[in-house]
Amino acid sequence: MAGTPLNGAVALVTGAGSGIGAAAVRRLTQEGAAVAAVAGRRDRLDGVVGAVAAVGGHAVAVEADITDPEHAERAVQDTLDRFGRIDILVNNAGVMLLGTALHTTLEQWDRMVTLNVSALLHITHAAVPHLIDAAMTSPRQVADIVNVSSTAGRVARPGSSVYTLTRFGLNGFTESLRQELVEERVRVGVVQPGAEPVSHLDDATADAIAYIVTRDPRVAVNEMLVRTAEQAW
Repeated sequence: MAGTPLNGAVALVTGAGSGIGAAAVRRLTQEGAAVAAVAGRRDRLDGVVGAVAAVGGHAVAVEADITDPEHAERAVQDTLDRFGRIDILVNNAGVMLLGTALHTTLEQWDRMVTLNVSALLHITHAAVPHLIDAAMTSPRQVADIVNVSSTAGRVARPGSSVYTLTRFGLNGFTESLRQELVEERVRVGVVQPGAEPVSHLDDATADAIAYIVTRDPRVAVNEMLVRTAEQAW
């Protein structure tokens, strides 16, 4: 897609099999990026990649359970093997399991911490050196990490204590990482969609991601909120 803002850029999107991740794959390919769509279910990935191909975009399916650090490393290496670079990392994989401390199982808490925190750290650690290289060598002269958090990372509510823990932590991680990488020309930002699982925020959140990564290299958008019009908090 010559002439589009991300022509020649490569993005890796986690949690790409459905929801915000799938919407981000579609949106970034519309901007000209080639996208490695990463998720644990190949059947869902094939549907996303097929839909992109049908409208002339370029995306490939990378099946990986990034809660395993070796799988995360392999997902990054698969992307490099196919495209030769990584310019954009979208950390979208996550899960929200609601319930009070009295009625939630420890397994549910562990699942959220593993996917929302550990998996994100695995893929970010594997990708950062290649993002720095992309910022130095690409015509854009910048690379991007966009983390998908939640309004639950700003406002604590009952019944979501550990989910809120993971999202507050992600917001803090994003800001610290931003400061670490600013001299490397790797922009780091966070998008915080409404906490309620409403599908009509998927495309709006993907639009926010695309907006962040298509700014002039001298401009960094570090935080965006995307709520439903009815959400009061």
